Amino acid sequence: MGYPVFSDEYFMNEALKEARKAAELGEVPVGAVIVCNNMVIARGHNLTEQLNDVTAHAEIQVITSAAESLGGKYLTGCTLYVTLEPCLMCGGALYWSQISGIVYGAPDTKRGFGRLKEDVIHPKCTVKGGVLESECSAVVKEFFAEKRK
Repeated sequence: MGYPVFSDEYFMNEALKEARKAAELGEVPVGAVIVCNNMVIARGHNLTEQLNDVTAHAEIQVITSAAESLGGKYLTGCTLYVTLEPCLMCGGALYWSQISGIVYGAPDTKRGFGRLKEDVIHPKCTVKGGVLESECSAVVKEFFAEKRK
């Protein structure tokens, strides 16, 4: 008997759990997981405030963790699930990791890599946006609404 195959929505919900952890820490609530062979091998969320590091985005955290888990720097055969479309910095890191897939929830029209997708993402990487978009967007909107009070 084989293992169950989980959906994009299932893994995006795992990324949303990470986004909520970030919000609890006062971080912009972006969460991410990396999946390989239908298993989450890395989890992370924004830590830019905690680490006082502008590069400590959720994507960077999980790329590092996944590479350590796999014992190598390339993430071929893996998929990133992230609640917000990656920025250009993270898109570049994802390019170098050679990740096979990126699935994101909410688009980032100001800073997302989508405006330059062909030039930023590895040509063998598939990209899918809009998975649980309303839930992913709501986490960010609620966070900033609280900040403005």
